[in-house]
Amino acid sequence: MNTDIREIVQQQYGKIITEGCGCSNQGITDTSINYAGMELCQLPKEAVQASLGCANPLVFAQLKEGETVLDLGSGGGMDVLAASRFVGDTGKVYGLDMTDEMLRLANSNKAKMGAANVEFIKGYIEDIPLPDKSIDAIISNCVINLSQDKHKALFEAYRVLKPGGRLRVADMVCIKDIDPLLRKNAEMWCGCLAGTIRPAEYETLLRNSGFNNINIEIVHVYTKETIGIDMDLGDVNGVFAGALISADKPPAPQNKSRKTLDS
Repeated sequence: MNTDIREIVQQQYGKIITEGCGCSNQGITDTSINYAGMELCQLPKEAVQASLGCANPLVFAQLKEGETVLDLGSGGGMDVLAASRFVGDTGKVYGLDMTDEMLRLANSNKAKMGAANVEFIKGYIEDIPLPDKSIDAIISNCVINLSQDKHKALFEAYRVLKPGGRLRVADMVCIKDIDPLLRKNAEMWCGCLAGTIRPAEYETLLRNSGFNNINIEIVHVYTKETIGIDMDLGDVNGVFAGALISADKPPAPQNKSRKTLDS
């Protein structure tokens, strides 16, 4: 990612904690809607209040007991802490975030919940500080759109997944062309809009990174009113959408046994 844009995004998301500044779009980040039916009351309220997602990746991640999970851009830790209950004591959930303020909040929430199977680590999604083939499932919520090098981010996700592992993320996409000037606007990057790409491009990046069984499902289409950014965006109704994106890393090839002739 361009250093200036990355630093601006990092600073903005730090302000969410230090100054109480929310994401640009309450319509996109309405946790009560995105996580309807989940028992959020069992999580620390500070984790829920800091959630900045566009959908709910946990509804289709199908996490299992004993699995190792990674959340890209874990923020205040809500998805990590929710996932920790699915994988149980024999599993492990990593939360990766680049923002010190978010990591402090996430670790505070971890302590409040007493989640011994959780670890929050600092880093970038384009350079994940975990070993190759160490993760069963990757989740993320409205974060990959923030990267200016999505191929690197998705390639890194592929690298750390075990053979047969899965990527299950919620992310913002665009379903119409975006004004090039918008893509240069730092506020639009922080608002999860300027970095969006079309579903077909997303699929191409996933396939080029090695993934198969790719599916992109649009779950929310936003209007200018729900986006709610205080600037002139022109006609953006129906341009931006929240999507659930799934892709799999192929399993390791099976070694065929070789028959030998008796001598």
